[in-house]
Amino acid sequence: MRVLITGAGGQVGAELVAAFSADDHHEVIGVDHRTLDIADRAAVLAAVTSTVPDAVIHAAAWTAVDACEDDPDRAFQVNALGTRHVAEAARRVDAPVFYVSTDYVFDGTREVPYVEWDEPTPRSIYGASKLAGERELDPGSTIVRTSYVCGLHGANMVKTILRLAAEHDTLSFVDDQRGHPTFADDLAGMIKRLVVERRPGTFHVTNQGAVSWYEFAREVLAASGADPERVRPVTTAELQPPRPAPRPANSVLDNAALRLSGVPLLDDFRVPLARLVGQLTA
Repeated sequence: MRVLITGAGGQVGAELVAAFSADDHHEVIGVDHRTLDIADRAAVLAAVTSTVPDAVIHAAAWTAVDACEDDPDRAFQVNALGTRHVAEAARRVDAPVFYVSTDYVFDGTREVPYVEWDEPTPRSIYGASKLAGERELDPGSTIVRTSYVCGLHGANMVKTILRLAAEHDTLSFVDDQRGHPTFADDLAGMIKRLVVERRPGTFHVTNQGAVSWYEFAREVLAASGADPERVRPVTTAELQPPRPAPRPANSVLDNAALRLSGVPLLDDFRVPLARLVGQLTA
């Protein structure tokens, strides 16, 4: 297959490029924000129609959650209108689109995990703009919702926790937001499977194991050989300064579509966490 990957410089995009490049059966075309502005319709149409990919993986997005709250026009221009351009371009070459979306499309008020068929109700501009992107896709496209993404590339919570642990004796993380941590290399591997098997529809793809950010920080410290007791819990309301964008209290995504399809789920997050911490601290 010839696969075009947007957002190839991001933490998920870089792992997608690596996953497809490791297989001689595939040709990878990776573009990032420096080589393709997805808000530029003409540029997107040219990039896709000139390469004629068999599939387009749309991982490009503006994911700065709080910044999106302050600049909703940019959020919708990139995450919604940009996705419209990708969908239009892919339609011209008859290529399916695989779109990376987010747990933020849900408001997080449920007591139980969210399945793919639950009605999205975003509370933040970021979540609303990503849901708008989902709605720009043609039937036959694939939506991959994920949460709490960490990886070797780019900024993420694992790197932040390790840095703070090196700078401070104690750390504070919220204990009233819960989700499934997801590691970019595992996520890329599952997306590759969905692409190769041409599975349409919406899939929740995360590593397994629901934790709060407080519990996750303790796991990161433990994986690095540090004392997890250095982490103390706080509530979201106690954060100073308060975050501009509301966070879902419950971001736990049930990988129901994969599970019911008989597709093995990704490992418990502690497995890739140990692998990543080993890479970051080597």
